[in-house]
Amino acid sequence: MGKYLVVNKNGKKLSGKIVEAEAYIGLNDPASHAYRGMTQRNKIMFGNPGYAYVYLTYGMYHCLNFVTQRKGFPAAVLIRALEPKTGIEIMKQRRKKERIEELTSGPGKLCLAMGINRSLCGASLCGKLIYVEDRGERKGEIVSTNRIGVDQGKEKKWRFYLKDTSFVSRK
Repeated sequence: MGKYLVVNKNGKKLSGKIVEAEAYIGLNDPASHAYRGMTQRNKIMFGNPGYAYVYLTYGMYHCLNFVTQRKGFPAAVLIRALEPKTGIEIMKQRRKKERIEELTSGPGKLCLAMGINRSLCGASLCGKLIYVEDRGERKGEIVSTNRIGVDQGKEKKWRFYLKDTSFVSRK
């Protein structure tokens, strides 16, 4: 939370402060893509930490996750919302929205605005295309709530967001 996601693709550099995320941990988490074991779709979750896991949901929205645990232990953090910082005009064009609060306030919205798609699945989060940057800003208070958009495992308080922001998907 509070770090910056940067996407540097096709000569365009966009960034946003991470203000909302959700954890999915291991084979015992019924909401995790890894719950039923390794598949072609989720195999990146079983790999080394520090890589992007990007998948398509509802046949039309991409979602970005950061693989977080040691190789063989499938866990990832879904990046749910950003506060747009650079490349805002490009984000507005991609999302066909003018209000800055509507650009990246949800996992599918932020991927569309930032130009994130399956081509970034497996990309290093320390590479040149997509990376996380610490700009030395103070985070603020972090709120923990139930996860959103899942039926099983929704009781887990593994959704986190910065309290004093208007850029989250929902409070």
